[in-house]
Amino acid sequence: MTDIYTLIAALGPGLAEGLAATGTALGIAAATASGIPTLAEEPGMRGKIFILAFLPMTQTLVYGFAYMFISYFVVLPSLLAKYGGTIPPFAAGAILGVSILVGLAELVSAWQQGVVCGQVGAQLIKTRGGIFGIGVILAIFEELFGILGLVFGLLVLFVVIV
Repeated sequence: MTDIYTLIAALGPGLAEGLAATGTALGIAAATASGIPTLAEEPGMRGKIFILAFLPMTQTLVYGFAYMFISYFVVLPSLLAKYGGTIPPFAAGAILGVSILVGLAELVSAWQQGVVCGQVGAQLIKTRGGIFGIGVILAIFEELFGILGLVFGLLVLFVVIV
């Protein structure tokens, strides 16, 4: 039977992925809401709009998933082995806390990346697509915070907990 602390620890990584997915959904909505009028006016821009709408997905598909996967298949099993099949309260709280922070970093990163991508998509017609390259670079600046959320989260898990 699983104790409450092990359950709390096991909920954290899934919560991080859920928050990342929420940010991705918000980011895609922001990017597509601004991109749809561009597509209506110039259907030839669809490839650029698809790329801009896809960018916020990396926080869920890559960073949130990587955090969840490493947590479930490396961190939690090593803690269970180290402490005889249960996770102590300090570790459970740390995993849950770090997971919430990682999830929030991914949520905000994806959401704001979608806002940037939406603004780029809205300006594609005015610039005849010229803003696209610089816009993707600006969107990648937001991506950095998703990467940092993953790296810092894993660093805390490996250094403090394991």
